[in-house]
Amino acid sequence: MTNPIEVRNPRTGKFDYVIIPPPPRLLAQQCKRTRRGQVRWQQLGLEGRIEALQQWKEAILTGRDRLTEALVNDTGRLSTSILEIDSFLSSIDRWCKLAPDLLQESAKNTAIPFIALQQTSVPYPLVGIISPWNFPLLLSTIDTIPALLAGCAVIVKPSEIAPRFVAPLKTALSAVPELRDVLTFVEGAGATGSDLIENVDLVCFTGSVATGRKVAEAAAKRFIPAFLELGGKDPAIVLESANLELATSAILWGSVVNTGQSCLSIERIYVAESIFEKFYHQLVAKAYRLQLAYPTVESGEIGPIIAERQAAIISSHLLDAVEKGAVIHCGGVIEDLGGGWWCRPTVLTQVNHSMKVMTEETFGPIMPIMPFSTVEEAVSLANDSIYGLSAAVFASEAEALEIAQQIDAGAISINDAALTAIMHEGEKNAFKFSGMGGSRMGAAALKRFMRKKAILIKTNDTNDPWWFENGE
Repeated sequence: MTNPIEVRNPRTGKFDYVIIPPPPRLLAQQCKRTRRGQVRWQQLGLEGRIEALQQWKEAILTGRDRLTEALVNDTGRLSTSILEIDSFLSSIDRWCKLAPDLLQESAKNTAIPFIALQQTSVPYPLVGIISPWNFPLLLSTIDTIPALLAGCAVIVKPSEIAPRFVAPLKTALSAVPELRDVLTFVEGAGATGSDLIENVDLVCFTGSVATGRKVAEAAAKRFIPAFLELGGKDPAIVLESANLELATSAILWGSVVNTGQSCLSIERIYVAESIFEKFYHQLVAKAYRLQLAYPTVESGEIGPIIAERQAAIISSHLLDAVEKGAVIHCGGVIEDLGGGWWCRPTVLTQVNHSMKVMTEETFGPIMPIMPFSTVEEAVSLANDSIYGLSAAVFASEAEALEIAQQIDAGAISINDAALTAIMHEGEKNAFKFSGMGGSRMGAAALKRFMRKKAILIKTNDTNDPWWFENGE
């Protein structure tokens, strides 16, 4: 019997929820049962799979209030939880609409007249998904929906820090027998994730670089694909030609949405020297207007720090910066309110790349700003990182596009921030240590769950193999 794991409420600091990880043998049995269900799921056909997912969506809508309550208890925030649920539900509709065209098979002639090619694909039988705590619902389902439509069975291991949302999803699943047999949620910590990798055919992981490396190594030992979306230290570059009103508002949103607990957060800002003071004064003024969502979830825009250990990381980054000469203009303190950890939007200047706040993932509402004198310097600073997830550029469109081509990151937002959070059509790969594997955006997000097969058909009536036809 495995030991129970107590789960902390991020608003109260109380451990008010318990999960019990499955023993390795039970997890293996769950994987075998789900794998058996995949055969029927694939045979159901795409139309049948779409119908099952739509039934699940309707069941979730029926119990939406319970899902919202669970997600608020997991994360301590309300408006972002509502947005997260809306995004999840809309993703079901979006993938159900796109899947028929993306999964079409084709037959065509080849360069050799008497050989035809039938291009087909088959799904990986069992996909394992290990998801994080910052957007617990969205990031546990962002890979799940396309994998299910591709014909895979899926087992999801959400973070032990935010697992409450699973219960309402399971309740909704009970109303859809076809889907219940091929979609399973297992609760547990790192050991459960390790056990899961030993039982699946493909693994998707979202989380830290350190854990992602372990996932990749474990998958490599089993010769199974690993799709990893890891950390980020996303830069924003602001040129003289930028609209400062737009830039300050967009960067503020991109830095503090979900209390900065997003891999797509803007975590470092580079501003042209000539507009540096005007920029940071505007940013500070706007940051002061944002309030903590305390004492109630409706009180303000900034929710609590979800993971207790993250509060310590944010605090250490701020302390390191101040010790090395940084100046804090607003925020800058981790507050204990009602048992939860809170951090107001924090703007820093006098920063440089010797500081953790400019080089390590902070994952908080922290906005360090550094001036630059030339565009070349700005690009060099933006690329001076082990990460390469995404970035933002604020300038005239022509200037911004030229700079975007030089930034080592998978997605560049022009005159806005974190646009991949709302626009999923563009395929992108993570650069450097921000991840590996196929894009989870665009058509590739579905196709990566399929193994391609080429059926080569000899079409003439001779009794000779092809090499005889070619005089061999």
